[in-house]
Amino acid sequence: MEQHDFGLIGLAVMGQNLVLNMERNGYHVAVYNRTASITTDFIEGTASEKNVTGTYSLKEFITSLKRPRKVMIMVKAGSPVDAVIDQLKEYIEAGDLIIDGGNSFFKDSERRSKMLAPDRILFLGTGVSGGEEGALMGPSIMPGGQPEAYELVKPIFEAISAKVDGEPCVTHIGPRGSGHFVKMVHNGIEYGDMQLIAEAYDVLNRGLKVSADELHDIFNQWNKGVLSSYLIEITSDIFKTKDPESGTPLVELILDKAGQKGTGRWTSQIAMDLGVPTPTINAAVEARILSGYKDERQAAAAMFPKAEPAFSGDRSTFINDVGDALYLAKIYSYAQGMDLLRQANRDYEYDLNYGDIAKIWRGGCIIRAEFLNDIRAAFDENPNLSNLLVAPFFKDAVIQREASLRRVIELAVKIGIPTPAMGASLAYFDAFRSERLPANLIQAQRDYFGAHTYQRVDRTGVFHTEWKKKT
Repeated sequence: MEQHDFGLIGLAVMGQNLVLNMERNGYHVAVYNRTASITTDFIEGTASEKNVTGTYSLKEFITSLKRPRKVMIMVKAGSPVDAVIDQLKEYIEAGDLIIDGGNSFFKDSERRSKMLAPDRILFLGTGVSGGEEGALMGPSIMPGGQPEAYELVKPIFEAISAKVDGEPCVTHIGPRGSGHFVKMVHNGIEYGDMQLIAEAYDVLNRGLKVSADELHDIFNQWNKGVLSSYLIEITSDIFKTKDPESGTPLVELILDKAGQKGTGRWTSQIAMDLGVPTPTINAAVEARILSGYKDERQAAAAMFPKAEPAFSGDRSTFINDVGDALYLAKIYSYAQGMDLLRQANRDYEYDLNYGDIAKIWRGGCIIRAEFLNDIRAAFDENPNLSNLLVAPFFKDAVIQREASLRRVIELAVKIGIPTPAMGASLAYFDAFRSERLPANLIQAQRDYFGAHTYQRVDRTGVFHTEWKKKT
C-alpha cells in the first residue's frame, strides 16, 4: 500500500477542507470516517483525482501512513475524541503523533497529553480558527504539545496556514493544553468583538435611525482605517444583503437570538478560576444568554414602554464617535484576553510568547485585525508588559478616544439602548486606572460579619476590629 504523509479522521466540512488544503500543498493524505459512505462520497466527489486515499478501517488507515505516523482527529469535542484515541492506541506505536484539531477544552488536552506520555505517543492539542473557508484556504493554527511533536508537522502546518506578509499564521504555542487554551481565549475575544460591533450597530440603527445601506457605507469606511478587520468587513457585507423576496435588508429579518457553542463561556469561567477580570468577554457571553429570553423580553417590552428621544447632536460627528468607541472598547477587550494569557502562563507554566500569538492571529482566524500588528509590536518591544493598556501606542489610543466612548454610552443610557460590553469595557478602564477603589469598604464589611481581617494603608500588619461594641 502507498505510504501517505498524513492521516485525518473525521470528514465533516472542516476535516474535508483541511485535507484538500494539504493535498493542494503537495501532501498525500489518507482519510477515515466512521460512516463509510461519507468517506466514499468525499473520495468520489471533491477529492476525486487528488492525492487523497479513503480507508475503511482504522487498521487500513494506520498501515497506510509513513512512520512516524501523523494522525489528525477532527471529530466533535469531548468523549468522541477520547473514543477515537482509545481505538488508535491499538494500532499506533511509540513516536507516532496524534493531533486533536477540534474545539476541545484545554483541560481535556492536558489530560490526554499526560495519558499518552507513558507510551511515548506524541500529542498536539491544536486550535484551528477560520471556519470552513479558513480550513480550505489557510487557517490560523495553534498547536500545543511537545516541541518534537510540532517539528514533525511544522512543514505541513506552515504550508497550509494563512500567510500575512509572508509569515505563516502558525507557531508552537507551548506544552500540553496550551494550544487549546490560546484558541479558547481567541474565541472569548471573538465573543467580545462581535458583541461590541452589535452594540455599535444598535446605537447607530436605533439611536440615529441609520439605514442598512448607510451602515454598509459606514462599516466599509471603518474597514479602511484602524478598525480594519475580518469581522468589520463581513458586517459591511451583511448590511448590503437584501432578502430576495421582499427587498428588505436581510439582517432586519433575522431573529434576535444568538447561539453559542460554549468556548466564550469557558473563557469567562477560567478567567474567574484564575482571578483575571474579563468584563467585556463576560458581558458578551451574558448578552448572548439574555438574547435567548425572547418571550420574556417581548412581554417586558410591552410592560415597560420607554420614550425614544430624537438625537439632537451633529450626526456625522457622532458616527465618528461610535467608530472611535468601538475601536477603544476592542482594545480593552484584547487587553483582558492578553492578561488572561499572562496569568495562565504563570499558573500552567505554558511559556507563551504573546507577540507570536498576536502574529498568528493576524490571518486566517475570525478575530484577524490590522491592529494585531500593533499588539505584536507592543509585546515584541516589552515581552513582560504588565497590561496592553500601558504600552505607549495603546496608551495614546486610549487618551485620544476615551471621550468618544463616554459620549456613546451616555447617549445609549439616555435612549435605553443596552451597551453591556461597551459599558463593561469603560468600567474596566476606569477601575484599572483608579489609584483607590471602594474595596476598602468591602474589606471592612467582611471583617464586620466574618472577622476576615484587613490591612491598613498607614501601617503594616493584619488587623481585626470589634465593629459593634458589646453592651
